[in-house]
Amino acid sequence: MAQAMMRLGVFLVILLMLVAAEAGTSHPKPKKVQCKNQDYPDCYCLELTCPSACPEQCEVDCVTCSPVCNCNKPGAVCQDPRFIGGDGITFYFHGKKDQDFCIVSDSNLHINAHFIGKRNQNMKRDFTWVQSLGILFGNHKLFIGAKTTSTWDDSNDRLSLSIDGEPINLPDSEGANWQSILSPGALSITRTKNTNSIEIEAEGNFKIKAVVVSITEKDSMIHKYGVTQEDCFAHLDLSFKFYALSGEVNGVLGQTYASNYVSRVKMGVVMPVLGGDKEFASSSIFASDCAVSRFSGEFVKNNPSDSFEYMNCASGTDGRGVVCKR
Repeated sequence: MAQAMMRLGVFLVILLMLVAAEAGTSHPKPKKVQCKNQDYPDCYCLELTCPSACPEQCEVDCVTCSPVCNCNKPGAVCQDPRFIGGDGITFYFHGKKDQDFCIVSDSNLHINAHFIGKRNQNMKRDFTWVQSLGILFGNHKLFIGAKTTSTWDDSNDRLSLSIDGEPINLPDSEGANWQSILSPGALSITRTKNTNSIEIEAEGNFKIKAVVVSITEKDSMIHKYGVTQEDCFAHLDLSFKFYALSGEVNGVLGQTYASNYVSRVKMGVVMPVLGGDKEFASSSIFASDCAVSRFSGEFVKNNPSDSFEYMNCASGTDGRGVVCKR
């Protein structure tokens, strides 16, 4: 009898451990999203489910009336880092770890990205990710960053925000909003989840969606990153939308919105890489001294002949094969 009771106790302990493990690995239900553009009545307010590739980070493309991962839309900068240009073409720009590169530079908008990473001993480059942004617009300096962390817990907010050197504090609650009246325009920051996900909009200038993510053990194993438990390389997945670019805009991403841009990306390869470390390198996160800088702090209105014509675009799950409609 005693042995039977002992075996039963062991069985119950194992069962409880399995239940706890299953609960710990359960995934939240995919997010529901809607088209908010009334110009598309057949799709407007229709509720759709985010794809399995991005269960919590998608939007509805009202043109095709389908959910699209934020990292697969034109203007996205995600992962290692993978860019999707304004022309819809996907490319990679690796840069170098612990250095800054201008990704957008125009007369009244300059965005630098600070790269973190690890040296790959088997390759001639670093593994890199975008850790923070330094944004210059008018006479203002906006900082968005992912704080260093060892063990990742998405319920622990790792966002760092400041404007003109003053920290911005947002409650850990979805929908929490911070606003500031600037000259010109206004700046608004809203949490799109309780933690680690925000939307930033500068009136008439830009909108940025930023999500802090980490390198998981699975990612590290697949890509041979060699990431350890001392640092999970928390970084930013980003989605940009621009309202007032000139035809002369430049930068790693910005150049793809220029009026005379011709892609330098070698098409047809699995991982098309864009070079140009030297021309895009900046001396610091808020420096506008990269070789292709266009920043003056004053808005230069587009000429009708050189303005960028915006397009509605949607893409497949891998960000390739983008379809655009003017």
